[in-house]
Amino acid sequence: MIKLVLTGIWICAITLASVYFSMQMAAAPRVDEEAAARAAALELVKGSQATIPVISDGAVKGYFLARLSYTANKELAAKQAVPMGEAITDELYTLLVGQRMIDVEKLDSFDVDTFRATIKDGLNKRFGEAVIDQVIIEQIDYIAKVEVKTKPARKGTNIVKNDAAAATATQSPTN
Repeated sequence: MIKLVLTGIWICAITLASVYFSMQMAAAPRVDEEAAARAAALELVKGSQATIPVISDGAVKGYFLARLSYTANKELAAKQAVPMGEAITDELYTLLVGQRMIDVEKLDSFDVDTFRATIKDGLNKRFGEAVIDQVIIEQIDYIAKVEVKTKPARKGTNIVKNDAAAATATQSPTN
């Protein structure tokens, strides 16, 4: 008889514990209001494709095809005198032509994260406030001038491979 009562109490305790934990798991998740407000203040701005020449020894050796998008603060972006698309294209020219951030002969040493951070920091410095939150690389390809002249169906060299941020990007016409 005592075994039967203890078994009943044990079953009741297990049932109550499982109902309690089920209700805890079914409760609405806590929302980080600060993160939600920050995400609501951002907008995705699609970039246009930029064709940037690679100049070496006074001659054009090839072209970078780059398309970047970015998340920007809506309010701060609306206040800018220079349109965002033109500003990011200018920053790309500065990095790829002026500073030669990508060395065509040493593509394996290209650091995508440093490239993103440099673009973000450069744009935010130019705007004077933290307008750009994140830079998303959709495409960075290199086409040698020889390929442009001799091959009608260009293949090019894809510089950024398996970029997680480019998962939603459109497929490159040169791939």
